[in-house]
Amino acid sequence: MISYHSMGMKCANCGKGIMYGHNVSHSKRRTRKIFKPNLHVSRIMINGRAMRVKLCTKCLRMFKNAAVLDTVKEKVEATLEAPQVTA
Repeated sequence: MISYHSMGMKCANCGKGIMYGHNVSHSKRRTRKIFKPNLHVSRIMINGRAMRVKLCTKCLRMFKNAAVLDTVKEKVEATLEAPQVTA
């Protein structure tokens, strides 16, 4: 069983993850910055089981629409069935 902790900072549905950029001050000095997605752990039913999945807020809002819910479940099932490669 794959827990939601093994997924890291990525949305299980859309794959939105960490982005890198710069903080730019008034004097145009650039310092490194990490932009993290707004992820929430939510429970969804997949194959009759309640699974905990990390989803971004945009995907959580899409869950209100029942038609989108089926496509989200299919994507999550596909990622759960894919073999995990560790280096």
